[in-house]
Amino acid sequence: MATYLEFEEPIKLLEEQITQAKEISSNTGVDMSDNIKQLQKNLTDKTKEIISNLTPWQRVQLSRHPDRPYTMAYINALTNGEFQELHGDRNVKDDKAMVGGFGLMDDRSIMFIGQQKGINTKMRQFRNFGMPNPEGYRKALRLMKLAEKFNKPIVTFIDTPGAFPGLEAEERGQGEAIARNIYEMMRLKVPVICIIIGEGASGGALGIGVGDRVMMLENTWYSVISPESCSSILWRSWDFKETAADALKLTSAHMKKLSIVDEVIKEPIQGAHRNKEEMFRRVRKIINTALSELDAMKPEDRIKSRIDHFSKMGVWK
Repeated sequence: MATYLEFEEPIKLLEEQITQAKEISSNTGVDMSDNIKQLQKNLTDKTKEIISNLTPWQRVQLSRHPDRPYTMAYINALTNGEFQELHGDRNVKDDKAMVGGFGLMDDRSIMFIGQQKGINTKMRQFRNFGMPNPEGYRKALRLMKLAEKFNKPIVTFIDTPGAFPGLEAEERGQGEAIARNIYEMMRLKVPVICIIIGEGASGGALGIGVGDRVMMLENTWYSVISPESCSSILWRSWDFKETAADALKLTSAHMKKLSIVDEVIKEPIQGAHRNKEEMFRRVRKIINTALSELDAMKPEDRIKSRIDHFSKMGVWK
């Protein structure tokens, strides 16, 4: 059963009316085609109206929608199941919040890496709610170095509320692991594409977010802190999370305007959570386009361009 957020209620009502009209037509033989056609038009118009007027906080809610596809859904769709997951950081353990491995997309071998959230309560606990420990980032770096060794491009999918903030994570060097990834990703000789498919929070996102092309899906967010945490720090309450979301400028439109990301990937009118197959198709197309552009560049030119791009962030004349 589909899940609807509060501001999606008008969409839910129209979809229910369409379903009822179809059932009446099927059960009674009455021609309801004109009625159904009008309802579908109303649904399209209402959906466009709602999506075009979303507040930053509502886009944050959409990025967390339980029906949105997660990293493994993208990987399986892009590779048609031709994916070999690799495990472990060769030091502590295998972090289930970070997944990665080689996959075959359009006859090309690519290293896919990303944070994975669970699709139900049990899986969310198993995946630690998409919050990697230090070993998750060290596993990601090991896989990136493996891809570089075999001259394979890297695609990362970012979807995390942040790196795991537990004491044990800090004891095992959470900050160092993320910093090391940022340093090493700047110098990778192979093409690196980073795509934010959900939440892009803090260093947890940046730990696999340094690339030649950094992109965001339309209804995602990218910021140093979540609206709730920002609200709790500034106002000692979560009640101002909507105000914080506005102030943080965290939406894809803001990130593109500030040149933090290179491109915003438009979602289907219904959103990625309502039309997953179309979203997969768009992501596949944009990855292929970006790889074609990056393949034409020399490794040293890619590295220089990557460093220059990130060095310019936060600098204005």
